[in-house]
Amino acid sequence: MSSSSSINFLQSAQIVLSVEKWKTAARTTRKLRALNTRIHEVFLSFRGKDTRASFTSHLYASLQNAGINVFRDDDSLKRGDHISTSLLRAIEQSQIAVIIFSTNYAESRWCLEELVKIMECHRTIGQIVLPVFYGVDPSEVRHQTGEFGKAFQNLLKKIKKVESESLELNLGIASYHEYPEVKWTAALRQAAALAGFVVLNSRNEGEAIKDIVENVTRLLDKTDLFIANNPVGVESRVHDMVQFLDRDIQQPYDVLLLGMWGMGGVGKTTIVKAIYNKIGRKFEGRSFLANIREVWEENAGQVNLQEQLLFDICKEMTTKIPSIEYGKIILKNKLCRKRVLIVLDDVNTLDQLNALVNQVFKMKHMDESESIELFSWHAFKKASPTKDFAEISRNVVEYSGGLPLALEVLGSYLFDREVTEWKSVLDKLKRIPNDQVQKKLKISYDALSDDTEKEIFLDIACFFIGMDRNDVTLILNGCGLFAEIGISILVERSLVTVDDKNKLGMHDLLRDMGREIIRKKSPEDLEERCRLWFHEDVLNVLSEQTGTKAIKGMALKLPRANAKCFSAKAFKKMKRLRLLQLAGVKLDGDFGYLSRDLRWLSWNGFSLTNMPANFYRENLVSIELENSNVKLLWKEAQMMEKLKILNLSHSHCMTHTPDFSYLPNLEKLVLKDCPMLSEVSPSIGDLSEILLIDLEDCVALRSLPRSIYKLKSLKTLILSGCLMIEKLEEDIEQMESLTTLLAHNTGIKRVPFSVVRSKSIGYISLCGYEGFSRDVFPSIILSWMSPTNNLTSRFQASAAMSSLVSVDVPSSSSHELSSILNQFPRLRSLYVECNSEDQLSLDAKMILDALYATNSKELVSTTSHLTTSTLIQCCNEVHIQGSKHSFKSLLIKMGMNCQVTDIVKEIILQNMNVDGSGGCFLPGDSYPNWLTFNSEGSSVTFRVPHVEGRNLKTMMCIVYTSTPDNITSDGLKNVLVKNYTKATIQLYKREALISFEDEEGQRVVSSMEPGDKVEVVVVFENSFTVKKTTVYLVYDEPIGEKLELYHLADLNAIACSDDENEHSAKRFSIENKPTDDFNQNRKKKNRVE
Repeated sequence: MSSSSSINFLQSAQIVLSVEKWKTAARTTRKLRALNTRIHEVFLSFRGKDTRASFTSHLYASLQNAGINVFRDDDSLKRGDHISTSLLRAIEQSQIAVIIFSTNYAESRWCLEELVKIMECHRTIGQIVLPVFYGVDPSEVRHQTGEFGKAFQNLLKKIKKVESESLELNLGIASYHEYPEVKWTAALRQAAALAGFVVLNSRNEGEAIKDIVENVTRLLDKTDLFIANNPVGVESRVHDMVQFLDRDIQQPYDVLLLGMWGMGGVGKTTIVKAIYNKIGRKFEGRSFLANIREVWEENAGQVNLQEQLLFDICKEMTTKIPSIEYGKIILKNKLCRKRVLIVLDDVNTLDQLNALVNQVFKMKHMDESESIELFSWHAFKKASPTKDFAEISRNVVEYSGGLPLALEVLGSYLFDREVTEWKSVLDKLKRIPNDQVQKKLKISYDALSDDTEKEIFLDIACFFIGMDRNDVTLILNGCGLFAEIGISILVERSLVTVDDKNKLGMHDLLRDMGREIIRKKSPEDLEERCRLWFHEDVLNVLSEQTGTKAIKGMALKLPRANAKCFSAKAFKKMKRLRLLQLAGVKLDGDFGYLSRDLRWLSWNGFSLTNMPANFYRENLVSIELENSNVKLLWKEAQMMEKLKILNLSHSHCMTHTPDFSYLPNLEKLVLKDCPMLSEVSPSIGDLSEILLIDLEDCVALRSLPRSIYKLKSLKTLILSGCLMIEKLEEDIEQMESLTTLLAHNTGIKRVPFSVVRSKSIGYISLCGYEGFSRDVFPSIILSWMSPTNNLTSRFQASAAMSSLVSVDVPSSSSHELSSILNQFPRLRSLYVECNSEDQLSLDAKMILDALYATNSKELVSTTSHLTTSTLIQCCNEVHIQGSKHSFKSLLIKMGMNCQVTDIVKEIILQNMNVDGSGGCFLPGDSYPNWLTFNSEGSSVTFRVPHVEGRNLKTMMCIVYTSTPDNITSDGLKNVLVKNYTKATIQLYKREALISFEDEEGQRVVSSMEPGDKVEVVVVFENSFTVKKTTVYLVYDEPIGEKLELYHLADLNAIACSDDENEHSAKRFSIENKPTDDFNQNRKKKNRVE
């Protein structure tokens, strides 16, 4: 079997369900009808007195002996059944109706009623009708003449006589008036026109019965397909496949298209034949169309396949299909009401099956025990090898790689041969694969659509097995081979595999098949082969210096102990050499002889201390010099715009990296285990396309150049084992694409805060923490706050922050939050993501309880707080005569600065006075520039409005408090912002508010979107009583629009006293006026659900 089946085939479909290779099977749309339950395979309609004891009896017995289920009215009906109803039901439940027309058949009303019903089922549900003309000529039946016609007339006369006497016959059918003569004559005419059997008195009845039984058997598709003489491992795979089908067929109208995927020779055809035999008879029809690829290429092959399908399913022998397009229409009409199984074997192009595959079932290779058993059946004619051949049999099985085709072919070839012959065969197979296996596997290669795909396959077979797919793609793209799509197609065709580590693989027999294709093109002249990989062949060409321009790739890997030296001149004529892989090889002489077309240079054990200046390297895509003697890669730099990969791992003499400014498109830099490397060039910051940097085990490296943190494209950074590197800079946050950071076993003792803040890092190994960031980061944060650790030793904090940290807690749990709150004095700010609004309420209560508990433990301040800033300002303080209390007002600003913010702030600071009765004045709404929300007490709840064309820029809080006279501080401790819609909590300490950075302020306002339900809570010292809180939402000004202040006397007066809270509105206005619609909406602004 070929593996040339293409996954592209999965992309289009018509009516079939694919099951095999593009061996496929299809089940058309089911229709829920009574016909789906077929109880009988054959219904016999006959005139009892004519043939019951003779022809019909013999035919019935022969059908039964052939395993066919037959209904015959005289012994199939249960006693007590009403004969007409039972007969009609039996006809409907039969696949084939055999009508035995005899001389007196038309004299029976029952026979004619059976005939009418049979022809009705033939028209409506496609029942097969097989007429047998026993002792009568088909023309007599068709025209009701001769003795047959006389019998029919006798019946009509009897009915007329009854009618004339006005008697009604209760025959279980309609009266003569309802069943005119024309209905019976029409049925007789239609039945006689069908192809059938004529049994005249002169013909041997035994021969006729034999022909009828064979025809019925064929029509019923009673014959199973041949599977194999020794079906080892078939049953288990059939079981898996049937389970796969049962799982995916859930509904009665399902159309399931299933592809079986696997390389050629893996046994797809064998398995699908077994499935066809096992489940095929559960369908109304089945068809196995073999060798689609081969038949398709024949003249009229496509139409022949359609006619074969039509016959297999519908048993139509006379329908001729004039064209493939017309055939599609016929098949669609014929199959749309049937539940069928169709298997298409060896499909490899879209036009062979205009069908979609819903699922792909991947074939498993045989395991060792199955392989040995199958091989033994062919090599020894028993289930296990003989003792003397046990070990060498395992060697053959290992070579076959679990491929049934190879096991069968090689087993048969080695049957009855001596051990010495077996060994000779194995040695030969290492150089020249078995031709029979080769031909079968090569079908897949030949089916590749263009030369680039074939070139990629041959390159992988000779050089790239076991290499990273991405690396190979870069190299082959550099050769102009469009490797992304090419490798994908090879994987889809089962010619190449990719494992879970992204390494390319290939079955050994496919590898050998590819290499044999190359060898056969020039079996005698080594130098004329396009690729050389066998060490003896390469040694010959290099030693004799016989290389030619035909050679595109060369690999020679020798053990270090057997290293050989060749003249560079041996490469002089290899002008088209693009792939060169060497190990244990030295070159003397002029490196200018090496091909300028070279794209891949892999040289393990490169013996020189630097690359020769005359070695042309501008076209190189990948340089891999592992275990080299390089000290400095090159003395004179050359611009290498095509270089994507540079691997100098295990270069124990290298002290400095090259200048990277000459490698602008480098994507992968691997300097693993370079123990003398002490300096990385600052030009590494110029690698704008770099994706991976691996410096693992560079034990002499003390630091990274600061420029490395500018790399925006870098995805993976590996520093593990760099014992001398003691810290990572906070600049690492600039590496916005960094997803993997591996830095275990280094001198780094502190996790940079910027690492935890990174939005890109997905996996980390650092300071004893390893895993996905979502799992590791919370542990790092908790370690910073652990009482057993010095916080500043875990967190690189700025002096302004002292020992305070800002903590984000994603998807909070009560346990985690409680642990964090235990270290509350060390927090600067806290951001909590909750799973729901209910969780938010619980977490907010927990936080507020912790805040108030902390307040109660602290002494009341009698002196001023920390220095205030422009973000927290005391607006006014008034002593109330006759009272020991004072009124205070405080402005808190969070967000970004803009012109409107400055205007509002100026108005508030100049005009917000608190008189002796607690009265104060504030500006009211000025849509669309700012909006106000206020409430008694320490919290305000509101919904964020939508302001067309504006963005929320700043939130300002004005808080009015009452406090004893001896308290001189402003009393502010914390501000809590709860977003019920987003289920988030933001907590800011006073220390955070007075040193708010733009980014932190922006986070507050950017997290509030139109429609969000938000609550702002202020927390003061215990001696303070919050009387009223007002929130201003300030929006940015339109571009180019000038705002002008009007009279500052137009303010809203807000009276605050110990007894009451009153709010009267007098509009403060600027240039923009609020609309009427907005005024209507503002009436509802404080009603928050």
